[in-house]
Amino acid sequence: MSLAQKLDIYWPAEGNGPFPVIVAIHGGAFMGGDKRDLQLTPMLEGLTRGYVVASVNYRMSGEARFPALVHDVKAALRWLRAQAVTLLVDAQRMAVWGGSAGGYLSLMAGVSAHVLELDDRALGNADQPCNVQAVVDWYGPTDFLKMDEQLAASGMAPAAETAHSGPNSPESLLLGRQITEVPELVRAASPAAYLHAGVPPFFIQHGDIDDTVPHQQSVAFAAEARALLGADKVRFELLPGARHADPAFATPHNVQKVLDFLDDYLRP
Repeated sequence: MSLAQKLDIYWPAEGNGPFPVIVAIHGGAFMGGDKRDLQLTPMLEGLTRGYVVASVNYRMSGEARFPALVHDVKAALRWLRAQAVTLLVDAQRMAVWGGSAGGYLSLMAGVSAHVLELDDRALGNADQPCNVQAVVDWYGPTDFLKMDEQLAASGMAPAAETAHSGPNSPESLLLGRQITEVPELVRAASPAAYLHAGVPPFFIQHGDIDDTVPHQQSVAFAAEARALLGADKVRFELLPGARHADPAFATPHNVQKVLDFLDDYLRP
């Protein structure tokens, strides 16, 4: 096990459990970030509502290629369930919540619990499920090959050296090949490829002037999810004037809105 395959757990100040769980997944372009950085701050507000918060690390592109990072998140979910009694957590009430690359991983955890190609049970606790009961995605990418054209359509075309389709882009480094050369692999890495009627409810938010991950990524995914699940199970909001990782996402008002969503499905 590498240092990237670790997690931190935070418990509410009051109560004896079993507590519902928020699994926090950091972003960082698949190559950076950490389970203890400031991205965790909004998720820790869940402690005030009686959630346990588990913040996970995962192998990044400098250490392993897709789908290793998906494997790691699922392994963390299985470990939490295997240790549920000891940790005072409710194995039947688990949500994932992340931004950017963490939002992507939250979506992948939500849609692919039964996809064998995106699983590595050798990481431990193979007898435990890795499904979740709710997903919160903040500005995560969903279709790597469309990102540049969508940015261009919004008047924010990236320079050649920062294009998502370039050989050294975060997405190309994650897949181990320039994404334009491996469209089938890109499709295999797309959360939309695994949408089905049994997926959990989603709360998706994106800034409408995001010049890193185009907001059209979330628009398209939310539309597909709503077609399968119904509008009541897919909450989607564009935050006006918000950029990538904008402070608007972490305002007290917005965080309480996310927690209200989680309460609807994890604390009915």
